[in-house]
Amino acid sequence: MADPRRSTTERSSQRLGRFGEQQAVRYLEEQGYRVLERNWRCRHGEIDVVASRDGVLVFVEVKTRTSAAFGHPFEAITVAKLRRMHVLARLWCAARPQARGVVRLDVIGILAPRGEVPRIEHLEGVHA
Repeated sequence: MADPRRSTTERSSQRLGRFGEQQAVRYLEEQGYRVLERNWRCRHGEIDVVASRDGVLVFVEVKTRTSAAFGHPFEAITVAKLRRMHVLARLWCAARPQARGVVRLDVIGILAPRGEVPRIEHLEGVHA
């Protein structure tokens, strides 16, 4: 029998992740980006957001936390995750030969304490 606490925690985490992605998309659009795709999946993983601006294709990983008690959201981005993002970006581009532009990997970290306005930080051009 499944542990009901685990499924509640997973649902809560998924809700927080969706909330963070919504905040990130809103932020990107306010900054002049055009969102091309959200939650693109393939057998190798998932890209949270694909956007473009000024001829640059931007692949964005979004990390959301309710506090920094277990570290800043950026601390969850490992070298392995960045390498996977590179692979996923290449696969996304290969699946869309009409998509052209310079490719860049970004990370958006969101601290969203309950009852407070979320704080959004955007790192552009992150490399492994």
